[in-house]
Parts: sequence; C-alpha cells; structure tokens
Amino acid sequence: MKQRRWFLPETPDVLGLLQRQVAVTIEGVDAFASWAAGDPSAAEALREAEHAGDAAKRELLNVLRAALVVPLEPEDVFALSRGVDRILDYARDLVQESAAMAAPPDEGIAKMAKLICDAMRQLQDAIGRLGGNRDDATTAADAAIATVRQLERAYYDGMAALLGVDDRTERIARRELYRRCARIGEVVVDVAERVVYAVVKQS
Repeated sequence: MKQRRWFLPETPDVLGLLQRQVAVTIEGVDAFASWAAGDPSAAEALREAEHAGDAAKRELLNVLRAALVVPLEPEDVFALSRGVDRILDYARDLVQESAAMAAPPDEGIAKMAKLICDAMRQLQDAIGRLGGNRDDATTAADAAIATVRQLERAYYDGMAALLGVDDRTERIARRELYRRCARIGEVVVDVAERVVYAVVKQS
C-alpha cells in the first residue's frame, strides 16, 4: 500500500509584503519631504512611488485572499495596507493641489513633511516587529503617534502665522495645504493605532 502524502498549503510572507509596501511608502514620503524643502523635481519621484505603492498593495491583497494561514488577522493586514496606501495618496494630492493653486511649499509645510517622514519610519519599525516582539511594536507605534503630535503643533504654528499674510488668496491656499498635511498625520495615527489594536488582539 502506497503511503499517502499530505501537503500543507504554503504560508505566504504576508508581513514581508506589507513591509515592502511600507518601504515603498517611505521612498514616497522622502520625495515628498524633498519637494516640500524646495526641490520641485521630487514631485515625479513621489508619483512613481505612489504607483509602486499601489502595485505593492495589490500584490499583498491578492496573496492575502489566497492565504489560509496568516500571522495577523486579515482585517488587520487590510487596514494597515489601506492606511499606508492613503499616506502616499494624500501626499500626492497635496503636491497636485499646490501646483493647481500656484502655492509652492513654505517652511511650515517643509517642517510637517519632515515629521511625516520621521513618523513613517517609526511605523516601519512598528510593523516590522509585529512578527516578533509585540511590545516593541507597540512602543514604536506610540513613538509614531508622538511624532504626529509634534506635527500638530507645527500645524497650529503655521496656521497662526498665516494671520500675518495679507494676500487672501495665498492665505486660503496655504491653509488648505496645511490641512492636507495634518490629514496625513491623522492617517499615520490611524495606522499606528491599528498596530496597537492588532497586538492587543493577539495578547
């Protein structure tokens, strides 16, 4: 009698694919920060990263649909991937709106963009630790949230400074761009809190 062989389905590296999407997103927010600091050519690098981020997200979700066993609950993976994707989408939209309104980035936007980069690296650390020490994942997620609190202070400082801008059109345009930066920060917080939630569920 022949021995029957059983094959278990391959467990895909879902966390690895998520980390790859995060790495692409960091490339994008780095380009965003360069643009905000005064390099207009960086806008193209941001657009390219946004397209690459979309492709990374699609690959992750395709693998997630087919996987039978994953290290995190599928809804958590989906929420993390969606949030990371929105960070690049919103950065791209901000750059496009800046061009449409003929309102180049100023010092306030440059400062907020730099803080977004810092927070994104802390998110990368948090997500990278989900497959290992989950306490470290929570610590890194909390650090990202703390960085966004700095962004919020920069936002309010920038909004206050706009009161001294006499040109109404410029004031309105910059206020909208500041709000878009703050919105990116809100998404970073959402992703960080989802990391914490995923850790709590697995505790």
